[in-house]
Amino acid sequence: MQVKGRRRVLFLCTGNSARSILAEAILNKVGSPHFEAVSAGSHPTGSVNPLALNLLADLGYETAGLRSKSWDEFATADARPIDIVITVCDAAASEVCPVWVGHPVTAHWGLPDPAAVEGNVSEKKAAFVQVYRTLQARIDRLLEAAGSDMPVSVLKRKLNDIGRVVAPETEPNEPV
Repeated sequence: MQVKGRRRVLFLCTGNSARSILAEAILNKVGSPHFEAVSAGSHPTGSVNPLALNLLADLGYETAGLRSKSWDEFATADARPIDIVITVCDAAASEVCPVWVGHPVTAHWGLPDPAAVEGNVSEKKAAFVQVYRTLQARIDRLLEAAGSDMPVSVLKRKLNDIGRVVAPETEPNEPV
């Protein structure tokens, strides 16, 4: 089996309010037209974290359509098939996932939850910037790795390797 053409990627997290939302926005911006990204949560919060939305807006991303939603939307019999499922938090990676339409390749890109950071606003923003930069670095590598047709087993190995990429630390006031 080979993964070909435009790939649909589902980024999963527990709350679908920060990490998976950031990944969805990044891939939709830099991966079009070869990729379509969506995101969901196993236990969605029902709202996107305002710091995630503010960061994306400050960086020129469209945020109007971003929303916290359940992974159930993507697990129905009539759902559009998913080619790649990437968990971005450890909790979602350890949960029993639904059976996805299309039998996608799966990978884990665990990241700390920036929404869980305690401290002042500057420290919280810095956590979001760090997660954003790491996701951006990983997605850049995803675009390189999945740019051509390859066997699913090779793609799965490459995607899991990408999950170990970490962007350099940033200072709280450093621009993205």
